[in-house]
Amino acid sequence: MNPTHRPAGVPDNPALDGLEEKWSGRWDERGVFAFDRERARSRDDVFSIDTPPLTASGSLHIGHVFSYTHTDTVARFQRMRGKEVFYPIGWDDNGLPTERRVQNHYGVRCDPSLPYEDGFTPPEKPGKRQIPVSRRTFVELCERLTAEDEAAYARVWRRLGLSVDWTRPYRTIAADTRAISQRTFLRDLARGDAYKAEAPTLWDVTFRTAVAQAELEDRERPGAYHRIAFHRPGGDPVLVDTTRPELLPACVALVAHPDDERYAGLIGGTVRTPLFDVEVPVLAHHLATPDKGTGIAMVCTFGDTTDVVWWRELRLATRPVIGWDGRFVPDPPPGVGTDAARAAYARLAGATAHTAREHIVELLRASGDLHGEPRPVVHAVKFYEKGDRPLEIVTTRQWYLRNGGRDAELRDRLIARGRELTWHPPHMRIRYENWVAGLNGDWLVSRQRFFGVPVPVWYPLDADGRPDHDHPLLPDESALPVDPSSDTPPGYKEEQRGAAGGFAGDPDVMDTWATSSLTPQIAGGLLKDPDLFERVFPMDLRPQAHEIIRTWLFSTVVRSHAAHDTLPWRHAAISGWILDPDRKKMAKSAGNVVTPGDLLVRYGSDAARYWAASARLGTDTAFDAGQLKIGRRLATKILNVGRFVLGLGEPGPGATVTEPLDRSLLTALAGTVREATAAFDDYDHARALERTEQFFWRFCDDYVELVKARAYGDPGAETGRDSALLALRTALDTLLRLFAPFLPFVTEEVWSWWSEGSVHRAPWPSDGGDGDGGDAGLLVTASELIAAVRKAKSEAHLSMRVEVAQAVVSGPRPALDRFARIEADIRAAGRIGTVTREETEGELRVRVELGP
Repeated sequence: MNPTHRPAGVPDNPALDGLEEKWSGRWDERGVFAFDRERARSRDDVFSIDTPPLTASGSLHIGHVFSYTHTDTVARFQRMRGKEVFYPIGWDDNGLPTERRVQNHYGVRCDPSLPYEDGFTPPEKPGKRQIPVSRRTFVELCERLTAEDEAAYARVWRRLGLSVDWTRPYRTIAADTRAISQRTFLRDLARGDAYKAEAPTLWDVTFRTAVAQAELEDRERPGAYHRIAFHRPGGDPVLVDTTRPELLPACVALVAHPDDERYAGLIGGTVRTPLFDVEVPVLAHHLATPDKGTGIAMVCTFGDTTDVVWWRELRLATRPVIGWDGRFVPDPPPGVGTDAARAAYARLAGATAHTAREHIVELLRASGDLHGEPRPVVHAVKFYEKGDRPLEIVTTRQWYLRNGGRDAELRDRLIARGRELTWHPPHMRIRYENWVAGLNGDWLVSRQRFFGVPVPVWYPLDADGRPDHDHPLLPDESALPVDPSSDTPPGYKEEQRGAAGGFAGDPDVMDTWATSSLTPQIAGGLLKDPDLFERVFPMDLRPQAHEIIRTWLFSTVVRSHAAHDTLPWRHAAISGWILDPDRKKMAKSAGNVVTPGDLLVRYGSDAARYWAASARLGTDTAFDAGQLKIGRRLATKILNVGRFVLGLGEPGPGATVTEPLDRSLLTALAGTVREATAAFDDYDHARALERTEQFFWRFCDDYVELVKARAYGDPGAETGRDSALLALRTALDTLLRLFAPFLPFVTEEVWSWWSEGSVHRAPWPSDGGDGDGGDAGLLVTASELIAAVRKAKSEAHLSMRVEVAQAVVSGPRPALDRFARIEADIRAAGRIGTVTREETEGELRVRVELGP
């Protein structure tokens, strides 16, 4: 074969290592991925993405690489389709994860009662005992650590090759974010969609904050049923099974099903509680379960959410016993009046629920009111998703947003909104509808935490210093953002804070989802850049994981519906989870997380992206390092085939694709382009990659070998050289663009060897070309025949370079005629001396005679 002339831009020994650092820096310098509103003449010219803001409170794991790669392939595809892509990077800073990380990292805890200490320096080595600091100091430490975390995240993200616009970052705790969040809250309040109420609240006793329904999870925990005796005058005791006997002093009723004949004579009467001798009514309610325990339930304020339903619907008394710290309050509840009852309660005061349960069981056993021994059971207990202790229900005053939980008409409208949205995959809509249909209350949005968006409200204090919650003091929108803990309301002075006749600031912050639900407005610049907002909203795409459909997706629909009367986006792309080898979800709490840093260095970012992009939306995928190896092999092959094709030289002036095999290649390639385009239009990145990769390997393993002699211009194979060179270059050009959304670094590298600009700003390939009218089946036939020749040599343990004396090709006449069109290329590739054709029935076959 003739030596080739390699163009100056093609390296002698191309390698994958170092491409990430080389190209991520150049993309930034050239603004390849920066959104340019001048190119976005109308909303139709824009493709906008509601990028999930990263929670910068620790280290990334491979699940982030997985889901963000899915989004990035779509962004790159749309950019090549001619859209101006709005794809900002976001950081979700506020909320409990950041607070927990700051507490552990610096060894501090927030005490809002402390004054601000200017210049506070945390200890270099935090001790076991956390240092109390003021709220302002704590917030400053949160801001410091999140800035460090974000910088570390950004380095990994740049290495991964996300085509986000690094010039447009947003943070969920920045000043403009707080202003948008507070303004939206104030407008919700003006519409009546926000309200404050005192009510039973799910409460995490560790973090001492309220918890919303969307943040709950059930965990299986061991417990025990205790059968205890309630007393009725002149009759047998009423036996009740309960897993929470410690709540006896909070008991306000017994409830049985209205159709349960066993208790028909009791309904409407009263019984007295054991130990505490409090008279409580016996009532009927359809939620009582006749076949559970003894069929009659003890209602306490509050043991679980069913207690809340009974308390509300049956208008029961309130006898709370557990405080915000999870311990029994010092004083007994109303009705506990006898000396013996007060003495029994004194055993519980200050105790945790667990300790109180042990004490109450001792007392019940001693009084004879415990029938039998506790019976072990494993049951579902509600936890805060980030908490370690079971939730309690305490009565607190909280802020709520209407979300259809208590309004059937609004619930139906929100379900209708979900049906306007195009879901990928479609079945994810059912998760949304099931969540909305199952809501049992409005969205609790206030939190008793510190690092978050403050509730922008003050309260006037009466002559006795009590706050008037029914007439809140509100800021002017022009003054936002405000912090009621340090700012004063209109018409008041700082010295009036906390004084009778003065004011008090609302101490709470908003739930992190109350701000994250506004990411389209925050990223789109609702307040600071209205022109931009008009160009990008409603957005085109919300990408996210399926477990936060109930939180992030739903809450964003709620806010957009209320504020804009529209969906916040047109499409929702839902990624699955990453599983460990045992098919368990990867999670930091489970200790089974794989971090991406070493993997990106070992295999390369393109390989990691290949693994991620191979998984379809909505599908849980086990992490498999073997897929990264396949991805690296693919990236390496792209380098090598690019070097080979470009090293052959350019076709002559005016060259066209004339040879049947070359036209067949380009016709098949056009079909691949159509399939990949259709897949991307349907948000099926995995199918687009699969089709492209299938064609690529046929191109490399078969077509390149079939035309190599002709492309080199070997003696006897000079005819059609320009046709081969043009087909090879056309295929390489198209394949680089098809692979660009998935393997951005290696495609940019090869593209740079022979083309100006970035492949990521090149147009997406069309399905036309010089192969129009070609017979795509010729390439298939050629591949099958050359594979048969290779197999014969392999089975004879011969080198592929060994000459074949003769090949006999047999088949029906039409197949033989088609073979004749590609015979020269097959002979050259297989090193076949002569070919004999035999007309037979059946499929086209080749028989190789290797000779002596």
